[in-house]
Amino acid sequence: MIKENKDKLDTLTRMTEGKFDAFLYDCDGTLANNMHLHKAAYAEVASRYGIDLDTSLIDELAGWPTVKMAEEINRRYSANLDPVGFGKEKSQVYVEQFIQQTLPIDYVVDHLKAFHGKVRIAVVSGGSRSTVEKTLGILGLLPFIEVLVCAGETPKGKPYADPFLKAAELLGVATDRCVVFEDGIPGVQAAEAAGMQWIRIDKL
Repeated sequence: MIKENKDKLDTLTRMTEGKFDAFLYDCDGTLANNMHLHKAAYAEVASRYGIDLDTSLIDELAGWPTVKMAEEINRRYSANLDPVGFGKEKSQVYVEQFIQQTLPIDYVVDHLKAFHGKVRIAVVSGGSRSTVEKTLGILGLLPFIEVLVCAGETPKGKPYADPFLKAAELLGVATDRCVVFEDGIPGVQAAEAAGMQWIRIDKL
């Protein structure tokens, strides 16, 4: 496992060293090994409303804000969830029952730390700011993050370009000098829409 982590870190370093001015990392599933925890929280809350949720939906739409995810659950399951209420409930369940089990995706976390001070660093997430800050705190990464862009802080979220464009603007870096690290297709789509290079973490 240690060798695998080193090999992946070496690969990631070769792909990015000296080529970019800013690194924009997704949080859940990219820095944090916690997608199984989010799935458990979604499934728990959905079950309260009589929905047997197929959690592969969470992988398919990774990076979507929780409110948008609830709207999609309504569409696919012919449900009548209050998206805002569902989102708050899911976040509460996640924080109370699951977040402390979060582990790092070591080679991505090591990559971020290795480039701290060499490039500008942002985290761009479809999660709420409070939850993302808690997650980054558990991982010990808050001191390394210059800019944080989260759900509801731009007109549109992933797969639209808005979150990444806002991060680049706040960092003061041109979009073509940014590289995005993502585990989900919506995040990759957002990076492409923003005119940024990207690396799919779960494919390394």
